Amino acid sequence: MRGSFFNRTSCAVTALFNVDGDRKKNLEMIRRAAEDGADAIALQIMPLPAELRTVDCFKEMMDAAPELPFMFINYRSDCIHGSDDEARQKYLLDAIQAGAEVVDVMGDLFAAAPYELTLDPAAVQKQKDLINRIHDMGGKVIMSSHMPHFRKAEEILWHLREEDARGSDLLKIVTRADTGDELAEAMRATALLKQALSKPFTQLCNGKFSRIHRYMGPKLGCAVAFAVLDETPDSQPSIRHLKTVMETINFPPA
Repeated sequence: MRGSFFNRTSCAVTALFNVDGDRKKNLEMIRRAAEDGADAIALQIMPLPAELRTVDCFKEMMDAAPELPFMFINYRSDCIHGSDDEARQKYLLDAIQAGAEVVDVMGDLFAAAPYELTLDPAAVQKQKDLINRIHDMGGKVIMSSHMPHFRKAEEILWHLREEDARGSDLLKIVTRADTGDELAEAMRATALLKQALSKPFTQLCNGKFSRIHRYMGPKLGCAVAFAVLDETPDSQPSIRHLKTVMETINFPPA
């Protein structure tokens, strides 16, 4: 039986990577992530060719790690439909049909906006309609916003409450931390979100001071932490390193 991103006693360390036209490599990466100790898999399908974007191919990839829950992501760098927000959603619905637990609905889906959060009423209603359809199919939604900006804790809380109001099940924001002060504010934000939100969330940082938050976020309240197979020079830790840190730091106390 597959695990879940939800109702967990600890943060879900989620292997994140692109899948492309090399079917054998895709399956090997998924198997390796499971062997490295990932609790879940997130597949970015933007480079995936059309012939591999089928329900059967999605099932094959998920069968490579039969005990782990899967998340499917398709942003505007999609190699087939690019910024055509309407067209890209078909593949996420197919992923739910194939058995994915979660798909990513961008916070500015249907109307690109600053901070990746549209406030256009028509676009917001279309997001709600899509989320309802995903729910009717038995799936769940992570709503995500990525930005190359530092944001204060209260701004992050406001942002995630907006995502919450649209019906998403898991709330996600990625901001920036380039100084020690910005890192401290990111930590404060995580503690505030843990206290104020009723839904699971993940708050991530990029930037010079981001890696320490990537390691500590799971201990401060993030429900999902993304990791990669091999350590990057930037923000993303490897699955093994992140799992080791989480298991080593005895916090919060029982």
